[in-house]
Amino acid sequence: MTKLTRVVITHLEMTDPAQFLPSARRHPAAVIQQVGVPLPEFNRFFYTAVGGEWHWHERLSWSYARWLTWLDRSEQETWVVYLHGAPAGYVELESQPDGSVEIAYFGLLPQFIGQGLGGQLLTHAIRRGWEWGARRVWVHTCTLDHPRALTNYQARGLQIFKEEEKWVRLPEEPPGPWPDAQRVPFVVSDPKPNL
Repeated sequence: MTKLTRVVITHLEMTDPAQFLPSARRHPAAVIQQVGVPLPEFNRFFYTAVGGEWHWHERLSWSYARWLTWLDRSEQETWVVYLHGAPAGYVELESQPDGSVEIAYFGLLPQFIGQGLGGQLLTHAIRRGWEWGARRVWVHTCTLDHPRALTNYQARGLQIFKEEEKWVRLPEEPPGPWPDAQRVPFVVSDPKPNL
């Protein structure tokens, strides 16, 4: 069963490193590392594990070859935040011909939301964008993403430059990483908000 759903897409950008507001929070057990080998299985894992909660579906039909073509480029980087050795979230960055760096995909596995990792990973992603020589760093989010996504982007200094709306037909519930997935939250006691 599907339903017609209104989706608001918000585009944000940072055009000067002086606008950057890094998160001061650092989870003591978090480690952020670049994925140094193009590995379609790994990025697809994150795409389903993170995006399954938010109706991410565009890449589900991609072949292995298409994933590899996307990942095996000098313009693309994937960074992963690990918590106690477990992959907790990821960000895909893309350097674009106009000098922009796009935060193409960003998110945490549901078990790790609310522990400050989102702000920490986003801080790293924006910093990396500027290190990469960006003339601007940008991202888009929508009303299908986590409810705190927009707030996190704005808290780091990204500013809205465009909003648009579209209507899409979606299943009643997002699919999760696979049908009927049951999750047990992994919580490290840290009651502070994810910004």
